[in-house]
Amino acid sequence: MSTPPVFDRPCFSLKERFIGIRWGGNALISLYISVISGIIVALQYNPAEPFHSTSAIELLAPFGSFWRGLHYYSSQAFFLLLLCHFVAITWENTHYYSRATWVRLSLSLPVALLLLFTGYILRDDATGEAAGQIAENIMLSVPFVGEWLNDLLLAITANGVKRVYANHLAGLMLIGAWCIWPHIRRYSARWRDHLPMVCAVFLISAFLVAPMEPQRFGLVHITGPWFFLGLQEALRYTPPFWAGILLPGLLLAALLKLPHKGRRRMAYLAGIGLWLVFYAGLTAVSALRG
Repeated sequence: MSTPPVFDRPCFSLKERFIGIRWGGNALISLYISVISGIIVALQYNPAEPFHSTSAIELLAPFGSFWRGLHYYSSQAFFLLLLCHFVAITWENTHYYSRATWVRLSLSLPVALLLLFTGYILRDDATGEAAGQIAENIMLSVPFVGEWLNDLLLAITANGVKRVYANHLAGLMLIGAWCIWPHIRRYSARWRDHLPMVCAVFLISAFLVAPMEPQRFGLVHITGPWFFLGLQEALRYTPPFWAGILLPGLLLAALLKLPHKGRRRMAYLAGIGLWLVFYAGLTAVSALRG
């Protein structure tokens, strides 16, 4: 006798409910929407005049506000759904991955985060400009190779957002594709299976304008991207290298080295949980400050 699906049973746990949601498929479809809308936005974008071209997309391009909103909200959805997918996989813990495969898949998280972050920089509004300056200072704080890394990835002071644009459009996309390709070859997703998420993203994009904050005289405090608030607060108390490299590096190292089973796995998960609680506290303080 076959076991009925999770949501057809009269009683099921929170774990079963959470794991039963198609987080991975939703994330993949939102990524497709983000890439397609991103190509449309990129055709109108000029990295030599980032703020002006972003404003022109919003005001002058046909349906520009919608396409920019669709790219913004689908990208946010992709990252959040990807996080939920990782939580579900880690919580379920029934899939065995070799260490190399796990590292490769896990690296998709920081790559997705960097894609979001560089997208903020490319707006070149008050938030994007401040985020770019902070990122450049963090990069330059890396001992020995800081200047080389900055020249490779950012170089905002010297070249504006041109290098950030190239990495957002090509470099990070290629790395991200390398990270997830073995996974998406095995697991496909169909649009019609994720219509509620697709409709929600399209409706939000049609009625909510993507954020954009022009520079204003007398602007003292600038609140960064939501995922950047904890790091922004940590920078108030520690040097850039500690707050911008070591703090997120601890989480990434724990995730990459997460054991498959045993007490060590529980210890690593407890450490990751404590890190998240600490970062959530920093985020709350920064949000209240804004």
